[in-house]
Amino acid sequence: MLNIKIINIIGMILVFLGFSMIPSSFWSLSASLEYKYTDQEFFDFIAILKSSFITVISGLVLYLSTLYQKNRNKKVLKSRDGFVIVTLGWILMALFSSLPFYFSYTSLSFSNSFFESMSGLTTTGASILGASTTFEVESLSKGLLFWRSFTHFIGGMGIIVFSIAILPLLGIGGVQLFRAEVAGPVAEKITPRVKQTAKLLWGIYVGFVLLETLILKFEGMTWHESFCHAFGTMATGGFSTKNASIAAFNSPLIEYTIIFFMFLAATSFSLHYLFLAKGKFDYFKDEEFKMYILTIVSFTLIIFLDLHFNTTKIISESFSDSIFMTVSLLTTTGFGTSNFEFFPSLSKICAFFLFFIGGTAGSTTGALKLIRTLLVFKYLSYEIKKMIHPKGLYSIKIGGKVIPDDVVKNTLGFYLIYILIFAFAAIIFSSFGLNLETSLTVSASSIGNIGPGLGSIGPTENWGHFPVGAKWIASFCMLLGRLEIFTVMVLFTKSFWKI
Repeated sequence: MLNIKIINIIGMILVFLGFSMIPSSFWSLSASLEYKYTDQEFFDFIAILKSSFITVISGLVLYLSTLYQKNRNKKVLKSRDGFVIVTLGWILMALFSSLPFYFSYTSLSFSNSFFESMSGLTTTGASILGASTTFEVESLSKGLLFWRSFTHFIGGMGIIVFSIAILPLLGIGGVQLFRAEVAGPVAEKITPRVKQTAKLLWGIYVGFVLLETLILKFEGMTWHESFCHAFGTMATGGFSTKNASIAAFNSPLIEYTIIFFMFLAATSFSLHYLFLAKGKFDYFKDEEFKMYILTIVSFTLIIFLDLHFNTTKIISESFSDSIFMTVSLLTTTGFGTSNFEFFPSLSKICAFFLFFIGGTAGSTTGALKLIRTLLVFKYLSYEIKKMIHPKGLYSIKIGGKVIPDDVVKNTLGFYLIYILIFAFAAIIFSSFGLNLETSLTVSASSIGNIGPGLGSIGPTENWGHFPVGAKWIASFCMLLGRLEIFTVMVLFTKSFWKI
């Protein structure tokens, strides 16, 4: 039997989502009064308000429909309820977030609107907009561009975590939502209370966004551009206000600023909390963080040497291109300053591997996450030792702590199903007529929440030319990747629906 609180909570989430659309409408209103494109801006001002109204009313209907149900307050959220709320909540958020695109002056189709909103909320950053399509990024109104980037902000830390932070009505059930939303090998709380943890995470997240916005404004961006790119950076999303992404600004200062904040966004927010709130600089005491640094340095060096010896780029350009590409893809942000589609083969192979790795657990990054890769390597080392010394007593440790067998099994299972879904999705994409390179990177990019790829979705390309069916499959893969597969896949098992 469906827990009444599921409908109740999803209703409240939609109300929050609806009200979050209002700031975007003000950008269009302001632009309609200031610039010559008044018709489009004012049209989108109305479209965004209309979308906000529909979303708020829909949320209120769901919330009020369960408000006076018998024994409503006695219903306690269980683990299975958390999975339903998070999965269904994200699907409905993507659906309602698509309304501003659908009602806008550009009149995107429903499939394109849903794809764009799902890509934004899951912080994938893949777009149907671009120079080679009917609608360029710059052709959108300021309000719609702001909403497009704001979906990154919402999805970056997760609106479910936001709900836990501000809704005391969730009570103890908030733990189930936290575990379903903040997926990973271990969903750790940095404070004893989940609600307090969620507040701290959102506080740090918002603080970084505001800090980056101020810095980018000082470096030459407008307020609108600064906010939009700060949302995309800290959410590791990648939506830009320009077709050419960060390359459009032609500013090394802006590039290195975004590199720094992408790096922060893909670092565990627990480490940020320990440093900012308690003054503990424990970054280099964390084994996963040290692997994160090593991965960045290694890939940057390999790509730099490849560009330096196999292209005509000067040293400074080779270095900036290599470090920006490495950090952008490793953190699954997807911003671009150069077209790595034309890089030498070695750099392109590195780019393909970077699609899978991801940043650290407890961050806004996507893909596999470094902690899982670290654990898999330690497991392989463990098995080799057991083969050499069968009677020896060994354990798998990370940071001096023994990792329980169930966590190891869960991680190995996740790795396996991630690769299987990647391969299966690539086969499906190829059935739509996409070539081998495109099919593989579309699959890796969508499930890893990255955005750009190789082939026909290179850094300067877009996804607008895809068949409608491919866009819907890619949208589902984005959801799987954002909720780390098991949260969604568990809903398709028989045991889940047994009473």
